Amino acid sequence: MPVPEARRHVTVSTETHHPMHQGHSSAPLSVGLAQVKPVKGDVPANLEHIRTLVSGHAEARDVDVLLCPEACLSGYFLEGGVAEAALTVDELREGLGQPPADAPDLAVGFYERWNRRTYNSAAYLEPTPEGWDVRHVHRKMFLPTYGVFDEGRFVEAGAGVEAFDTRFGRFGLLICEDAWHSLPGTILAVGGAELILVPSASPSRGFAPEREGRPGNLARWDQLAPAMAMEHGLFVAVAQLAGSEGGKVFPGGSVAVDPGGEVLGRGPLYDEGVTITHMDAGAIQRARAATPLLSDLEKMLPRLERSLQRAHARAEQRHGATEPLQPSDPPLNGRMGARVGPGRAPVEYVSSLDLDLPLVRETLVEFIREEVRRRRGFERVVVGVSGGVDSAVSLFLACEALGPENVYGLRLPYRTSSQDSLDHASLALDATGAQTRTIDISDPIDRYVAQHEPDITPTRKGNLMARMRAVVLFDQSAKLDALPLGTGNKSERLLGYFTWHADDSPPINPIGDLFKTQVWALARHLEIPDVIVDKPATADLVQGVDDEDELGISYHAADPILHALLQGHRRQDLAEIGFDPEAVDLVWKRLNATHWKRELPTVAVLSSTAIGAFYLRPVDY
Repeated sequence: MPVPEARRHVTVSTETHHPMHQGHSSAPLSVGLAQVKPVKGDVPANLEHIRTLVSGHAEARDVDVLLCPEACLSGYFLEGGVAEAALTVDELREGLGQPPADAPDLAVGFYERWNRRTYNSAAYLEPTPEGWDVRHVHRKMFLPTYGVFDEGRFVEAGAGVEAFDTRFGRFGLLICEDAWHSLPGTILAVGGAELILVPSASPSRGFAPEREGRPGNLARWDQLAPAMAMEHGLFVAVAQLAGSEGGKVFPGGSVAVDPGGEVLGRGPLYDEGVTITHMDAGAIQRARAATPLLSDLEKMLPRLERSLQRAHARAEQRHGATEPLQPSDPPLNGRMGARVGPGRAPVEYVSSLDLDLPLVRETLVEFIREEVRRRRGFERVVVGVSGGVDSAVSLFLACEALGPENVYGLRLPYRTSSQDSLDHASLALDATGAQTRTIDISDPIDRYVAQHEPDITPTRKGNLMARMRAVVLFDQSAKLDALPLGTGNKSERLLGYFTWHADDSPPINPIGDLFKTQVWALARHLEIPDVIVDKPATADLVQGVDDEDELGISYHAADPILHALLQGHRRQDLAEIGFDPEAVDLVWKRLNATHWKRELPTVAVLSSTAIGAFYLRPVDY
């Protein structure tokens, strides 16, 4: 009689024989950190990939435990597609098939269907002659629902965390943000875990130059994993997802550390592959003898438990319904509450717009490769090349990512276009070796104006040019079986300084999260000709008018204000930080008056299945 599904989710104790359990150092435990790029939403294809990895390492006999990332059977950003990709544990076992001889143990992240609910889970499986034996399932407790994350809307939170026994020793499982909190790791350590396995899907963010060639999210993991290992005298292994999902680029960069906090191995940035690390069980005893923090913690647990209960009671009182409502936040005491005088920047505003440009370049090249070829199934792109710095940067990145033979740069002049624009577009195309074509858009526009709108304003005519260029770009993309590539920067998008359904219409855009000043910096790093980078920014839609004339402010002045507003600073506080109040008001008004231009058309919601409101699927699902 088969065991009911619910019974397979309890921790199973077993006699163990590995040195990590016994505490001697005859043979280190080999843990493989697997970085994979899942096919979005295709669970069978991703299961096949995991089976291939298992078979390869079974044949090589080089790994005891294979650790795979969070959500690696479906991709992470699924939104409403989570329920469609979720598996029961029985379905997971069946999908993995019969384990080959000498197969490693397997820890794998997946969306799980259990008890009529959906979870972000990780299962630890042991190969047996009868099939995969599920030793433990951990359901993610801390569900990020902020920024780019929306987990709490689509999956349930797990109910707890617990260490479990394996044939190699006593382990623990945490999933991504679970490890960002101190208590889950502490509970596993007190529960006897000597190795904590962390499947993770952490998208790239934070490209400040001081991070030594790694995105800021990985720099944070480089702090978390050693801190957990050193505090408790145990091993920590983190397997990171790789690839791109709807513009969120997962960098890989898996890491394993020993009980002394030393890095045992790192996965590569952006690539798939398995990094094999070796864990000597004797290191646990040595670390705990030198720094008996875990022993000290165990002695103080009764007191800490009472303290935690009191703190929790105080928090409930503070946030409960019986707490009197305050008219405003209470004043802060000491230096944190001090007002900042004019001309001084607050401590929290020290961060600048500077970037680690080589890392940004690598990330955007990976983004283009992933989104064009792997996610969308194209080999080529088309780019409108205007002669400006934005289109030049997109062109250079595309040629590096796909090869110039697969990049079609289109010059799309109107009869009043600046000769400099045409010359600079040719300069960029010649420098990259991209495929080149010039299509003059003057006749269709002039015919429309002459026959129907002889009194058209310069602004309307400029928008007409921009939309005609988009029409040609998409038609050429259909002819060439190539994907249109966007060239709009973040400053223009935030200020609403673009033609709706024209400049913003290409389906992917490598520079849309870079402020204009950052695009200039990246252009210099890419060695784009100075004449393109140094000239005044202009849309070249109205003769003799550049961006600053129309915006009423330079990008050098606007970008830091936009950056501050996006970081959460209030408009009324920016003058005290040192910004020009008139400039702040101008930027703030443009930002808040143009949200509609950054969204899809507004649709009247009449049902509980309205697209984009209730029926939610990511663009690459």
